[in-house]
Amino acid sequence: MHEPLVLSLSCADRPGITARVTSFLFDRGGNILEAQQFNDRASGSFFMRVEFDPGGAGREQLREDFCALAAELRMEWKLSLRDRPRRVLIMVSKFDHCLADLLYRWRIGDLPMVPVAIVSNHPHEAIEHTHLGDIPFHHLPVTAATKSAQEKEVRELAENCGAELVILARYMQILSDEQAAHFAGRCINIHHSFLPGFKGAKPYHQAYERGVKMIGASAHYVTADLDEGPIIHQAAEPITHADSPEELVRKGRDIESRVLAEAVRMHLEERVLLNGQRTVVFRN
Repeated sequence: MHEPLVLSLSCADRPGITARVTSFLFDRGGNILEAQQFNDRASGSFFMRVEFDPGGAGREQLREDFCALAAELRMEWKLSLRDRPRRVLIMVSKFDHCLADLLYRWRIGDLPMVPVAIVSNHPHEAIEHTHLGDIPFHHLPVTAATKSAQEKEVRELAENCGAELVILARYMQILSDEQAAHFAGRCINIHHSFLPGFKGAKPYHQAYERGVKMIGASAHYVTADLDEGPIIHQAAEPITHADSPEELVRKGRDIESRVLAEAVRMHLEERVLLNGQRTVVFRN
């Protein structure tokens, strides 16, 4: 078996797209290992993800050959090595539970990534529960006066490190419109998700005061609209009147960590395709 590839694509829906793509792979000796598709009738769009063994065909030759079909159908598409670890830059503030969870999952082989840098607006000592090992740590403090310069440093660092994905692992700073646009489609954030919603300081305490019966978390791509980017993954958990604010915080940490890790995994495996303000997620 050769090194598997992943072909992901989207375009306007029309008859025969699946047949054209699968025939293309068959004609070049490819063997499909997993295939999923979605026809969005609301927008008239088609989405597809195919994992395949390329056989004797080289990736660059496949890419060159596929260009003609992609141009004909006006596709947005990507051809990637399935098992290549993606380079990630992780940003964090004082709450390091999501960071610790991501690094643990990476170390045991659950996440196909290579952490190339950790960025925090707080000094290293603030991340007291997380073992960073040899991952470079960058303390980049930020104030209202230095925000623009700090964000430029982050962009330069991401470029120099070859970061393909930026993860906001409870990074408690609002990104500027410029920063959000720069990392569009490759920056994932995690935040609490309540019914009703609570913004600002101490959301779990606010939820306690209102007597909510469900807490959760949402992981989404970052956009200029705070916490309103395309959602990748969510989870919720019932709570009762007996749960204290501290219990809500504890449960919230667990949900946030799980939801962010799953969203990151699906992105790394090329399972997430943007569909306007929504996402198409091909789960395995």
